[in-house]
Amino acid sequence: MKLTIVETGFVPAEIRADWPDYPAQFRALLGALAPELQFETVSLPRGEELPDPARLEAVLLTGSPAGVYDPEPWMGQLFDFIRWSANAKTPLVGVCFGHQAMAHAMGGHAGKSEKGWGVGRHVYDIVSRRDWLTGEADTVACACSHQDQVLTAPPGTETVLSWDFTPYAGLAYQTAPFISFQPHPEFSADYAAALHKLRRDKIGEARVDEALASLTLPLEGERMGRWIVNFLKDARRA
Repeated sequence: MKLTIVETGFVPAEIRADWPDYPAQFRALLGALAPELQFETVSLPRGEELPDPARLEAVLLTGSPAGVYDPEPWMGQLFDFIRWSANAKTPLVGVCFGHQAMAHAMGGHAGKSEKGWGVGRHVYDIVSRRDWLTGEADTVACACSHQDQVLTAPPGTETVLSWDFTPYAGLAYQTAPFISFQPHPEFSADYAAALHKLRRDKIGEARVDEALASLTLPLEGERMGRWIVNFLKDARRA
C-alpha cells in the first residue's frame, strides 16, 4: 500500500536543522511497524496540488501551526479534498491539525479551546473499541502540542479516545474509512520538549515546566502507530 502523506506545516525554523520534517517522522514510525508500506508526500505549504483522492490508496494529514480558521491559500482545497475522500471511500488518517481539519470539513467544529495549550504527555481513556484498536490497556499516553481542538464532533462519528482536557481526542467515522487523533504518535519526547521550550512565551513558564516533567514518563506513540497500521491494513482488505 502507498500512503500519501499530506504535509500541512513545517517544523519551526529555529529547530528545523535538528529534527526531521513531519512526513519523515511519520515514515520512521509507520515504516518500522509496516516495512511493506510505500510513501509519497504532497506539501500544501510548498504550493503542491492535492491529487484526486479516488486515485490514492490511503492518505495521512499531518499537524500544522495553522488552524482551520486561518486564511491559508490551501485551506479550502484541503477541506474539499477531505470531503471528496469520503465520497471516494479513500482511507484517511488525521493527526492534530489533520484531526481538526477532518472534523471541520465533515460538519463538526474545531477552534481554540478555553482550556488553553495542551502540551506534554497526556493520558487518554479508550472509550470505544474498534478492530484496529488493539491491546488490553484502557488508556494510552502520547505527546501533544495544541491550542485548538475539536469542540463539536461531526455527525456520524464515534469517540474512541477522550479525557477531560480533550473530550474528542480520537474519532472514528461511520460514514467513511476515516480515523483521526489529536495527540502526536510521531513525536519523540525529545522533539516535543524542544517544541515546548521554543514556545515558552506563548504557553507560559509553569505549563511548559509541567509538560517537560511529564515527558520523562513513557510515551506510547508506537502503540498508536500500530493502530494506524492496523486501520490501513483493514481498509485495504475491505
